[in-house]
Amino acid sequence: MADDPILLVEDTPSLSAVYAALLKKAGHAVDCAFTAAEARSRYQRGAHRVVLLDLMLPDGDGIDVLRSMRAEDPDIKAIVITANGSISRAVEAMRAGAFDFLVKPFDETRLLKTVDAAVESAADDAPQPEIREEGFQGFVGSSPAMRAVYDTIRDVGRSSATVFITGESGTGKEVCAQAIHALSPRRARPFVPLNCGAIPRDLLESEVFGHLKGSFTGAIADKPGAAATADGGTLFLDEICEMDIELQTKLLRFLQTGAIQPVGAPAPRKVDVRIVCATNRDPQAEVEAGRFRSDLFYRLFVVPIHLPPLRERGRDVIEIAEALLAEYARVEGKRFKTLSSGVVSAFASYAWPGNIRELQNVLRNITVLRDGEEITPDMLPARISAAREAMAAAPIDVFRTQENTSLRARLKALVGAPLDRIEREFIEATIDACEGSIPKAARVLEVSPSTLYRKRESWGVKA
Repeated sequence: MADDPILLVEDTPSLSAVYAALLKKAGHAVDCAFTAAEARSRYQRGAHRVVLLDLMLPDGDGIDVLRSMRAEDPDIKAIVITANGSISRAVEAMRAGAFDFLVKPFDETRLLKTVDAAVESAADDAPQPEIREEGFQGFVGSSPAMRAVYDTIRDVGRSSATVFITGESGTGKEVCAQAIHALSPRRARPFVPLNCGAIPRDLLESEVFGHLKGSFTGAIADKPGAAATADGGTLFLDEICEMDIELQTKLLRFLQTGAIQPVGAPAPRKVDVRIVCATNRDPQAEVEAGRFRSDLFYRLFVVPIHLPPLRERGRDVIEIAEALLAEYARVEGKRFKTLSSGVVSAFASYAWPGNIRELQNVLRNITVLRDGEEITPDMLPARISAAREAMAAAPIDVFRTQENTSLRARLKALVGAPLDRIEREFIEATIDACEGSIPKAARVLEVSPSTLYRKRESWGVKA
Protein backbone atom coordinates (compact mmCIF):
# COMPACT_ATOMS: atom_id res chain seq x y z
CA MET A 1 0.00 0.00 0.00
CA ALA A 2 2.91 2.37 0.69
CA ASP A 3 3.74 2.32 -3.04
CA ASP A 4 0.16 2.88 -4.21
CA PRO A 5 -0.25 6.47 -5.42
CA ILE A 6 -2.79 8.81 -3.87
CA LEU A 7 -5.06 10.41 -6.45
CA LEU A 8 -5.22 14.14 -5.72
CA VAL A 9 -8.12 15.96 -7.40
CA GLU A 10 -7.79 19.74 -6.87
CA ASP A 11 -8.57 22.33 -9.55
CA THR A 12 -6.41 25.15 -8.09
CA PRO A 13 -2.86 24.51 -9.35
CA SER A 14 -1.14 26.28 -6.46
CA LEU A 15 -3.06 24.30 -3.84
CA SER A 16 -2.53 21.07 -5.77
CA ALA A 17 1.22 21.73 -5.75
CA VAL A 18 1.25 22.41 -2.01
CA TYR A 19 -0.77 19.29 -1.12
CA ALA A 20 1.32 17.12 -3.45
CA ALA A 21 4.58 18.42 -1.98
CA LEU A 22 3.44 17.70 1.58
CA LEU A 23 2.29 14.19 0.67
CA LYS A 24 5.48 13.38 -1.21
CA LYS A 25 7.58 14.67 1.68
CA ALA A 26 5.68 12.25 3.94
CA GLY A 27 6.57 9.37 1.60
CA HIS A 28 3.43 9.06 -0.49
CA ALA A 29 3.32 8.77 -4.27
CA VAL A 30 0.84 11.22 -5.81
CA ASP A 31 -1.11 11.37 -9.08
CA CYS A 32 -2.74 14.74 -9.78
CA ALA A 33 -5.98 15.58 -11.60
CA PHE A 34 -7.54 19.02 -11.99
CA THR A 35 -11.06 18.35 -13.31
CA ALA A 36 -13.87 15.85 -12.81
CA ALA A 37 -13.29 14.39 -16.28
CA GLU A 38 -9.56 14.00 -15.65
CA ALA A 39 -10.24 12.41 -12.25
CA ARG A 40 -12.49 9.80 -13.85
CA SER A 41 -10.02 9.07 -16.64
CA ARG A 42 -6.98 8.81 -14.35
CA TYR A 43 -8.69 6.77 -11.64
CA GLN A 44 -7.73 3.09 -11.69
CA ARG A 45 -9.42 0.61 -9.41
CA GLY A 46 -6.87 -1.10 -7.18
CA ALA A 47 -4.11 1.35 -8.07
CA HIS A 48 -5.78 4.32 -6.37
CA ARG A 49 -7.15 3.16 -3.05
CA VAL A 50 -6.97 6.59 -1.41
CA VAL A 51 -8.30 9.74 -3.10
CA LEU A 52 -8.13 13.40 -2.03
CA LEU A 53 -11.11 14.99 -3.76
CA ASP A 54 -12.15 18.64 -3.92
CA LEU A 55 -15.93 18.93 -4.06
CA MET A 56 -15.92 22.11 -6.18
CA LEU A 57 -14.58 21.22 -9.62
CA PRO A 58 -14.90 23.36 -12.75
CA ASP A 59 -16.69 20.74 -14.84
CA GLY A 60 -18.70 18.77 -12.33
CA ASP A 61 -19.67 17.94 -8.77
CA GLY A 62 -17.08 16.16 -6.66
CA ILE A 63 -19.81 14.07 -5.02
CA ASP A 64 -20.75 12.67 -8.44
CA VAL A 65 -17.09 11.77 -8.98
CA LEU A 66 -17.06 10.08 -5.57
CA ARG A 67 -20.14 8.04 -6.41
CA SER A 68 -18.69 6.87 -9.75
CA MET A 69 -15.44 5.79 -8.05
CA ARG A 70 -17.33 3.94 -5.31
CA ALA A 71 -19.43 2.20 -7.95
CA GLU A 72 -16.18 0.67 -9.23
CA ASP A 73 -14.62 0.10 -5.80
CA PRO A 74 -16.89 0.32 -2.73
CA ASP A 75 -13.81 0.09 -0.47
CA ILE A 76 -12.08 3.20 -1.84
CA LYS A 77 -11.01 5.69 0.86
CA ALA A 78 -12.01 9.15 -0.38
CA ILE A 79 -11.13 12.23 1.65
CA VAL A 80 -13.23 15.13 0.42
CA ILE A 81 -12.10 18.76 0.59
CA THR A 82 -14.59 21.58 1.00
CA ALA A 83 -14.52 25.29 1.71
CA ASN A 84 -15.30 26.70 5.13
CA GLY A 85 -19.03 27.30 5.40
CA SER A 86 -19.92 24.30 3.22
CA ILE A 87 -20.17 21.71 5.97
CA SER A 88 -23.51 20.50 4.62
CA ARG A 89 -21.70 19.44 1.44
CA ALA A 90 -19.15 17.52 3.47
CA VAL A 91 -21.94 15.79 5.37
CA GLU A 92 -23.59 14.86 2.06
CA ALA A 93 -20.28 13.41 0.87
CA MET A 94 -19.87 11.36 4.06
CA ARG A 95 -23.30 9.89 3.52
CA ALA A 96 -22.29 9.09 -0.05
CA GLY A 97 -19.42 7.00 1.33
CA ALA A 98 -16.49 9.38 1.88
CA PHE A 99 -13.90 8.25 4.42
CA ASP A 100 -13.39 11.71 5.97
CA PHE A 101 -13.43 15.39 5.07
CA LEU A 102 -11.13 18.40 5.33
CA VAL A 103 -12.37 21.98 5.56
CA LYS A 104 -10.20 24.68 3.99
CA PRO A 105 -7.99 26.08 5.32
CA PHE A 106 -6.37 23.08 7.05
CA ASP A 107 -2.82 22.65 8.26
CA GLU A 108 -0.17 20.08 7.36
CA THR A 109 -0.73 18.00 10.50
CA ARG A 110 -4.46 17.63 9.85
CA LEU A 111 -3.86 16.68 6.21
CA LEU A 112 -1.22 14.05 6.95
CA LYS A 113 -3.08 12.48 9.88
CA THR A 114 -6.23 12.13 7.81
CA VAL A 115 -4.34 10.64 4.87
CA ASP A 116 -2.39 8.27 7.15
CA ALA A 117 -5.65 7.04 8.68
CA ALA A 118 -7.08 6.41 5.19
CA VAL A 119 -3.92 4.61 4.06
CA GLU A 120 -3.92 2.44 7.18
CA SER A 121 -7.58 1.59 6.71
CA ALA A 122 -7.05 0.72 3.04
CA ALA A 123 -4.06 -1.46 3.92
CA ASP A 124 -5.85 -3.31 6.68
CA ASP A 125 -6.62 -6.68 5.13
CA ALA A 126 -8.02 -8.22 8.30
CA PRO A 127 -11.23 -10.22 7.64
CA GLN A 128 -14.49 -8.43 8.18
CA PRO A 129 -16.13 -9.11 11.54
CA GLU A 130 -18.56 -12.00 11.29
CA ILE A 131 -22.12 -11.17 12.19
CA ARG A 132 -23.18 -14.23 14.14
CA GLU A 133 -26.63 -15.18 15.32
CA GLU A 134 -25.79 -14.24 18.91
CA GLY A 135 -24.71 -10.74 18.08
CA PHE A 136 -21.84 -8.51 17.17
CA GLN A 137 -19.14 -6.52 19.03
CA GLY A 138 -20.83 -6.59 22.44
CA PHE A 139 -24.40 -6.63 21.12
CA VAL A 140 -26.72 -9.63 21.38
CA GLY A 141 -29.55 -10.09 18.90
CA SER A 142 -30.05 -11.09 15.28
CA SER A 143 -33.19 -9.16 14.29
CA PRO A 144 -33.19 -7.42 10.88
CA ALA A 145 -33.18 -4.02 12.59
CA MET A 146 -30.01 -4.86 14.51
CA ARG A 147 -28.32 -6.47 11.50
CA ALA A 148 -28.72 -3.13 9.72
CA VAL A 149 -27.09 -1.41 12.71
CA TYR A 150 -24.21 -3.92 12.66
CA ASP A 151 -23.64 -3.22 8.95
CA THR A 152 -23.47 0.52 9.58
CA ILE A 153 -21.08 0.13 12.51
CA ARG A 154 -18.82 -2.08 10.41
CA ASP A 155 -18.83 0.40 7.51
CA VAL A 156 -18.22 3.53 9.58
CA GLY A 157 -15.82 1.94 12.05
CA ARG A 158 -12.88 1.93 9.66
CA SER A 159 -13.32 5.61 8.79
CA SER A 160 -12.65 8.60 11.01
CA ALA A 161 -16.06 10.19 10.44
CA THR A 162 -18.01 11.71 13.31
CA VAL A 163 -20.91 9.49 14.37
CA PHE A 164 -24.16 10.61 16.05
CA ILE A 165 -26.00 7.80 17.88
CA THR A 166 -29.64 8.24 18.84
CA GLY A 167 -32.00 5.97 20.74
CA GLU A 168 -34.02 5.66 23.91
CA SER A 169 -32.26 5.24 27.26
CA GLY A 170 -31.02 1.71 27.76
CA THR A 171 -30.74 0.75 24.07
CA GLY A 172 -26.94 0.36 24.13
CA LYS A 173 -25.56 3.64 22.80
CA GLU A 174 -22.23 3.29 24.64
CA VAL A 175 -21.90 -0.31 23.42
CA CYS A 176 -22.38 1.05 19.91
CA ALA A 177 -19.68 3.71 20.43
CA GLN A 178 -17.26 1.10 21.80
CA ALA A 179 -17.93 -1.13 18.79
CA ILE A 180 -17.13 1.74 16.40
CA HIS A 181 -13.87 2.39 18.24
CA ALA A 182 -12.97 -1.33 18.31
CA LEU A 183 -13.31 -1.55 14.53
CA SER A 184 -11.39 1.65 13.82
CA PRO A 185 -7.69 2.27 13.12
CA ARG A 186 -7.69 4.03 16.51
CA ARG A 187 -8.53 0.88 18.48
CA ALA A 188 -5.07 0.71 20.13
CA ARG A 189 -5.55 4.23 21.55
CA PRO A 190 -7.92 5.30 24.36
CA PHE A 191 -11.71 5.19 24.25
CA VAL A 192 -12.83 7.94 26.62
CA PRO A 193 -16.56 8.19 27.52
CA LEU A 194 -17.98 11.35 29.06
CA ASN A 195 -21.61 11.74 30.13
CA CYS A 196 -22.48 15.39 29.54
CA GLY A 197 -25.65 15.05 31.59
CA ALA A 198 -23.95 13.67 34.71
CA ILE A 199 -21.43 16.51 35.24
CA PRO A 200 -22.35 19.89 36.79
CA ARG A 201 -22.42 22.55 34.09
CA ASP A 202 -19.79 24.69 35.81
CA LEU A 203 -17.35 21.74 35.71
CA LEU A 204 -18.13 20.41 32.23
CA GLU A 205 -15.64 22.62 30.39
CA SER A 206 -12.86 21.46 32.71
CA GLU A 207 -13.91 17.82 32.24
CA VAL A 208 -13.81 18.13 28.44
CA PHE A 209 -10.83 20.44 27.89
CA GLY A 210 -8.94 20.24 31.21
CA HIS A 211 -7.54 22.95 33.45
CA LEU A 212 -4.30 24.16 35.00
CA LYS A 213 -3.58 24.21 38.70
CA GLY A 214 -4.90 27.37 40.33
CA SER A 215 -7.06 28.39 37.35
CA PHE A 216 -10.14 28.45 39.62
CA THR A 217 -11.09 27.66 43.20
CA GLY A 218 -10.62 23.95 43.75
CA ALA A 219 -8.16 23.44 40.88
CA ILE A 220 -5.45 21.98 43.11
CA ALA A 221 -3.63 20.18 40.29
CA ASP A 222 -3.41 20.14 36.50
CA LYS A 223 -6.15 18.10 34.84
CA PRO A 224 -5.71 16.94 31.22
CA GLY A 225 -9.42 16.69 30.35
CA ALA A 226 -11.23 14.06 28.28
CA ALA A 227 -10.19 15.48 24.88
CA ALA A 228 -6.48 15.32 25.76
CA THR A 229 -6.83 11.88 27.35
CA ALA A 230 -8.43 10.61 24.14
CA ASP A 231 -5.62 11.96 21.91
CA GLY A 232 -5.18 9.50 19.06
CA GLY A 233 -8.34 7.65 20.05
CA THR A 234 -12.08 8.23 20.40
CA LEU A 235 -13.96 10.70 22.61
CA PHE A 236 -17.52 9.56 23.31
CA LEU A 237 -19.81 12.42 24.37
CA ASP A 238 -22.94 10.81 25.78
CA GLU A 239 -26.12 12.86 26.28
CA ILE A 240 -24.63 15.59 24.07
CA CYS A 241 -27.91 17.53 24.07
CA GLU A 242 -27.41 18.22 27.79
CA MET A 243 -24.32 20.34 27.02
CA ASP A 244 -24.54 24.01 27.94
CA ILE A 245 -24.95 26.29 24.91
CA GLU A 246 -21.77 28.23 25.78
CA LEU A 247 -19.73 25.06 25.89
CA GLN A 248 -21.28 24.00 22.57
CA THR A 249 -19.54 27.03 21.04
CA LYS A 250 -16.18 25.88 22.40
CA LEU A 251 -16.80 22.32 21.20
CA LEU A 252 -17.57 23.65 17.72
CA ARG A 253 -14.31 25.61 17.73
CA PHE A 254 -12.47 22.47 18.80
CA LEU A 255 -14.00 20.49 15.93
CA GLN A 256 -13.04 23.23 13.46
CA THR A 257 -9.44 23.68 14.65
CA GLY A 258 -8.51 20.38 16.28
CA ALA A 259 -7.06 22.43 19.18
CA ILE A 260 -7.99 22.57 22.87
CA GLN A 261 -7.26 25.26 25.42
CA PRO A 262 -7.50 24.05 29.03
CA VAL A 263 -8.97 26.48 31.53
CA GLY A 264 -6.15 28.79 32.59
CA ALA A 265 -3.81 27.79 29.74
CA PRO A 266 -2.14 30.66 27.83
CA ALA A 267 -2.42 29.03 24.40
CA PRO A 268 -4.25 26.18 22.65
CA ARG A 269 -2.63 22.90 21.63
CA LYS A 270 -3.46 20.34 18.96
CA VAL A 271 -5.01 16.96 19.70
CA ASP A 272 -6.24 14.25 17.35
CA VAL A 273 -9.51 12.67 18.44
CA ARG A 274 -12.50 11.12 16.76
CA ILE A 275 -15.84 12.29 18.12
CA VAL A 276 -18.73 9.89 18.66
CA CYS A 277 -21.75 11.39 20.42
CA ALA A 278 -25.15 10.19 21.55
CA THR A 279 -28.47 11.38 22.90
CA ASN A 280 -31.84 9.94 23.91
CA ARG A 281 -33.55 13.10 22.67
CA ASP A 282 -34.51 14.15 19.14
CA PRO A 283 -31.48 16.31 18.22
CA GLN A 284 -33.27 18.11 15.39
CA ALA A 285 -36.08 19.06 17.76
CA GLU A 286 -33.46 20.41 20.18
CA VAL A 287 -32.04 22.54 17.34
CA GLU A 288 -35.50 23.87 16.46
CA ALA A 289 -36.11 24.70 20.14
CA GLY A 290 -32.87 26.69 20.28
CA ARG A 291 -31.24 24.43 22.85
CA PHE A 292 -28.65 23.00 20.47
CA ARG A 293 -26.57 24.96 17.97
CA SER A 294 -27.48 24.15 14.36
CA ASP A 295 -23.87 24.56 13.14
CA LEU A 296 -22.65 22.13 15.80
CA PHE A 297 -25.44 19.70 14.90
CA TYR A 298 -24.38 19.60 11.25
CA ARG A 299 -20.74 19.15 12.30
CA LEU A 300 -21.66 16.15 14.45
CA PHE A 301 -24.56 14.61 12.50
CA VAL A 302 -22.35 13.19 9.74
CA VAL A 303 -23.12 9.48 10.10
CA PRO A 304 -26.30 8.91 12.14
CA ILE A 305 -27.02 5.56 13.79
CA HIS A 306 -30.40 4.95 15.43
CA LEU A 307 -30.70 2.09 17.92
CA PRO A 308 -34.23 0.62 17.97
CA PRO A 309 -35.99 0.11 21.30
CA LEU A 310 -36.18 -3.44 22.64
CA ARG A 311 -39.92 -3.68 21.96
CA GLU A 312 -39.19 -3.39 18.20
CA ARG A 313 -36.49 -6.07 18.08
CA GLY A 314 -38.71 -9.14 18.02
CA ARG A 315 -37.16 -12.26 19.49
CA ASP A 316 -33.96 -10.39 20.39
CA VAL A 317 -35.43 -9.89 23.86
CA ILE A 318 -35.30 -13.65 24.44
CA GLU A 319 -31.76 -13.99 23.05
CA ILE A 320 -30.57 -11.15 25.28
CA ALA A 321 -32.39 -12.55 28.32
CA GLU A 322 -30.81 -15.99 27.84
CA ALA A 323 -27.34 -14.49 27.50
CA LEU A 324 -27.81 -12.31 30.59
CA LEU A 325 -29.22 -15.21 32.59
CA ALA A 326 -26.17 -17.37 31.83
CA GLU A 327 -23.81 -14.56 32.87
CA TYR A 328 -25.65 -13.59 36.07
CA ALA A 329 -26.08 -17.23 37.16
CA ARG A 330 -22.33 -17.74 36.74
CA VAL A 331 -21.46 -14.59 38.71
CA GLU A 332 -23.95 -15.33 41.53
CA GLY A 333 -23.24 -19.07 41.64
CA LYS A 334 -26.86 -20.01 40.90
CA ARG A 335 -28.33 -22.96 38.96
CA PHE A 336 -30.48 -21.00 36.48
CA LYS A 337 -30.26 -22.33 32.92
CA THR A 338 -33.48 -21.52 31.06
CA LEU A 339 -36.60 -19.35 30.85
CA SER A 340 -39.93 -21.12 31.17
CA SER A 341 -42.42 -20.85 28.31
CA GLY A 342 -44.55 -18.56 30.46
CA VAL A 343 -41.62 -16.20 31.01
CA VAL A 344 -40.83 -16.22 27.29
CA SER A 345 -44.44 -15.24 26.61
CA ALA A 346 -44.34 -12.53 29.28
CA PHE A 347 -41.09 -11.07 27.99
CA ALA A 348 -42.44 -11.03 24.42
CA SER A 349 -45.66 -9.25 25.46
CA TYR A 350 -44.06 -6.61 27.70
CA ALA A 351 -43.14 -3.24 26.14
CA TRP A 352 -39.82 -2.76 28.05
CA PRO A 353 -39.90 1.04 28.51
CA GLY A 354 -36.45 0.84 30.12
CA ASN A 355 -35.11 -1.29 27.25
CA ILE A 356 -32.08 -3.52 27.83
CA ARG A 357 -31.20 -1.79 31.10
CA GLU A 358 -34.62 -2.74 32.50
CA LEU A 359 -34.19 -6.33 31.32
CA GLN A 360 -30.78 -6.45 33.03
CA ASN A 361 -32.32 -5.17 36.24
CA VAL A 362 -35.12 -7.77 36.20
CA LEU A 363 -32.82 -10.74 35.59
CA ARG A 364 -30.15 -9.59 38.04
CA ASN A 365 -32.79 -9.19 40.76
CA ILE A 366 -34.12 -12.70 40.14
CA THR A 367 -30.69 -14.36 40.10
CA VAL A 368 -29.70 -12.62 43.34
CA LEU A 369 -32.91 -13.37 45.28
CA ARG A 370 -34.06 -16.69 43.79
CA ASP A 371 -32.61 -20.01 42.67
CA GLY A 372 -33.59 -22.95 40.51
CA GLU A 373 -32.86 -24.29 37.06
CA GLU A 374 -35.69 -22.36 35.38
CA ILE A 375 -37.08 -18.85 35.75
CA THR A 376 -40.85 -19.12 36.18
CA PRO A 377 -43.64 -16.50 35.91
CA ASP A 378 -44.07 -16.27 39.71
CA MET A 379 -40.52 -14.84 39.92
CA LEU A 380 -41.32 -11.90 37.64
CA PRO A 381 -42.08 -8.34 38.80
CA ALA A 382 -45.76 -7.45 39.02
CA ARG A 383 -45.65 -5.07 36.05
CA ILE A 384 -44.46 -7.83 33.70
CA SER A 385 -46.89 -10.38 35.10
CA ALA A 386 -49.71 -7.88 34.60
CA ALA A 387 -48.78 -7.45 30.94
CA ARG A 388 -48.84 -11.22 30.50
CA GLU A 389 -52.22 -11.51 32.23
CA ALA A 390 -53.66 -8.73 30.06
CA MET A 391 -52.55 -10.61 27.00
CA ALA A 392 -54.01 -13.87 28.32
CA ALA A 393 -57.33 -12.15 29.04
CA ALA A 394 -57.64 -10.70 25.56
CA PRO A 395 -60.75 -11.78 23.70
CA ILE A 396 -60.02 -14.33 21.03
CA ASP A 397 -63.29 -13.95 19.14
CA VAL A 398 -63.38 -10.21 18.39
CA PHE A 399 -63.88 -10.94 14.70
CA ARG A 400 -65.67 -14.29 14.99
CA THR A 401 -67.90 -14.70 11.94
CA GLN A 402 -71.56 -15.56 12.09
CA GLU A 403 -72.22 -19.28 12.17
CA ASN A 404 -73.68 -19.46 8.68
CA THR A 405 -71.21 -17.09 6.98
CA SER A 406 -67.77 -18.28 5.82
CA LEU A 407 -64.73 -16.03 6.29
CA ARG A 408 -63.88 -16.33 2.59
CA ALA A 409 -67.29 -15.04 1.61
CA ARG A 410 -66.91 -12.01 3.87
CA LEU A 411 -63.52 -11.23 2.36
CA LYS A 412 -64.81 -11.06 -1.23
CA ALA A 413 -65.60 -7.39 -0.77
CA LEU A 414 -61.88 -6.72 -0.30
CA VAL A 415 -60.78 -8.31 -3.56
CA GLY A 416 -58.92 -5.76 -5.67
CA ALA A 417 -57.23 -3.93 -2.78
CA PRO A 418 -53.42 -4.34 -2.39
CA LEU A 419 -52.41 -6.99 0.13
CA ASP A 420 -50.28 -4.62 2.21
CA ARG A 421 -53.23 -2.23 2.58
CA ILE A 422 -55.55 -5.07 3.64
CA GLU A 423 -53.00 -6.20 6.23
CA ARG A 424 -52.59 -2.71 7.65
CA GLU A 425 -56.31 -2.00 7.82
CA PHE A 426 -57.03 -5.37 9.44
CA ILE A 427 -54.30 -4.91 12.06
CA GLU A 428 -55.47 -1.39 12.90
CA ALA A 429 -59.10 -2.56 13.09
CA THR A 430 -58.07 -5.31 15.48
CA ILE A 431 -56.18 -2.84 17.69
CA ASP A 432 -59.22 -0.52 17.71
CA ALA A 433 -61.48 -3.42 18.69
CA CYS A 434 -59.10 -4.22 21.54
CA GLU A 435 -59.36 -0.62 22.82
CA GLY A 436 -55.86 0.23 21.64
CA SER A 437 -54.14 -2.64 23.49
CA ILE A 438 -51.27 -3.99 21.42
CA PRO A 439 -50.85 -7.14 23.60
CA LYS A 440 -54.56 -7.97 23.27
CA ALA A 441 -54.50 -7.40 19.51
CA ALA A 442 -51.42 -9.59 19.25
CA ARG A 443 -53.27 -12.41 21.00
CA VAL A 444 -56.21 -12.08 18.62
CA LEU A 445 -53.88 -12.15 15.61
CA GLU A 446 -51.65 -14.85 17.15
CA VAL A 447 -48.46 -12.87 16.64
CA SER A 448 -45.90 -11.30 18.97
CA PRO A 449 -46.66 -7.76 20.19
CA SER A 450 -43.21 -6.76 18.93
CA THR A 451 -44.34 -7.69 15.41
CA LEU A 452 -47.20 -5.20 15.64
CA TYR A 453 -44.97 -2.47 17.10
CA ARG A 454 -42.50 -3.00 14.24
CA LYS A 455 -45.16 -2.96 11.52
CA ARG A 456 -46.80 0.18 12.91
CA GLU A 457 -43.48 2.01 13.02
CA SER A 458 -42.85 1.06 9.37
CA TRP A 459 -46.22 2.69 8.61
CA GLY A 460 -45.23 5.83 10.49
CA VAL A 461 -47.61 5.20 13.41
CA LYS A 462 -46.09 6.40 16.70
CA ALA A 463 -46.43 4.19 19.76
